[in-house]
Amino acid sequence: MNTLSNSLTESRTQNLDHARLSQGDVSDFFALLKPRVMFLVVFTALVGMVISHPDVNPVLALVALLMIAVGGGASGCLNMWWDADIDAVMTRTRKRPIPAGKIQPGEALAFGLTLAAGSVLILGLASNWLAAGLLAFTIFFYVVIYSMWLKRSTPQNIVIGGAAGALPPVVAQAAVTGHVAWDSIVLFAIIFMWTPPHFWALALVKSSDYERAGIPMMPNVAGADSTRFQILAYTVLLAPLGMVPVLMGFGGLAYAIISLVGGLGMLALAIQVYRLRQGEPAMRVAQQLFGFSILYLFLLFATLLAEHGFGFFHPVMG
Repeated sequence: MNTLSNSLTESRTQNLDHARLSQGDVSDFFALLKPRVMFLVVFTALVGMVISHPDVNPVLALVALLMIAVGGGASGCLNMWWDADIDAVMTRTRKRPIPAGKIQPGEALAFGLTLAAGSVLILGLASNWLAAGLLAFTIFFYVVIYSMWLKRSTPQNIVIGGAAGALPPVVAQAAVTGHVAWDSIVLFAIIFMWTPPHFWALALVKSSDYERAGIPMMPNVAGADSTRFQILAYTVLLAPLGMVPVLMGFGGLAYAIISLVGGLGMLALAIQVYRLRQGEPAMRVAQQLFGFSILYLFLLFATLLAEHGFGFFHPVMG
C-alpha cells in the first residue's frame, strides 16, 4: 500500500508540475465535463420531462435541460479534479486533461464550482427551488459522497453512488411540474438498478486498472466470481423493474415489447457472464454485457420519448 501511495503521490506531483507549464484549449475544458455522461444526463432528464408534462413551455424546458446538463458537467469536472491522481495511473483515464497536463487542477476546480453554482442558481430562478435543490443535491452526492468518499473506501461505491446518475429524470420532472411523482421515481429506480451490472461488467474487464489505482471495485475486493453472481442478481431484479412503466400506465405497447426483449437480452448475457469464469471468452462476454447494457437503457428511454413526445403511445393496461 505504501508503494501504491507513493506512486500515486509522485504521479500527481509530476502531473501538477506539467500542468503549470501548459494551457488547455476549449476542447480540453469541454472534455472535463464528461460529454458522454452529460448526454445520458440530458437524455434521461428529457424523458422525465416528457412523461410528466408533454406540453411544457419549450423555453422553460430548454433552460431546465441546459442547466441540468451544466450541473452534470460540473459534477464530471469536479470528479476529474479530485481523481486526477488515480486517473494518471489508469490506462482508461490517463489521457484526461488534468493527468495529461493540459488543464491545471486549480483551473478545473474553479471551472467546476462556477458551473455548479451557476446551474443551480439559474434553474432555481427560471423554474423552481425544488428542482434547484435536487440538482444541488445531485452534484453534492456525486462529488462529495461518491467521488471523495465511497469510490476509494468501499466496493459498494457504484451501488450507492449510482443514485447521483439516476436523479436527472426526477430533477427534470420537478423543474416542469414543481413536484416529484411516481413515474420519475420509477425511472430513477431503473437507472439505479441498471448501474451495478453495467459498471461491474466493465470492472471485470478493467480489474487490473482499478487494482493499480487502488480503487476497491467489486472484482478486486470480493473477487470475480462474487462479482459475476451480483451482476446476475441485479439483472434479475432489473429485468422486471423495466416493465413497471407498463404496469403503471405510462409505458405503452412499444415500450412493453422493448423492455421485455431487452430485459431478456440482459438476463441472457448476465447468465453467460456468470457461467464463463475465466479466459478470453469470459472477458469478451463481460464486454458484450457492458455494451448491451448501454443499448438497453437507451432503448427504454428512447421508446418512452417516442411514445409520449411524438404521439406513438398505445396503452397496454386498460
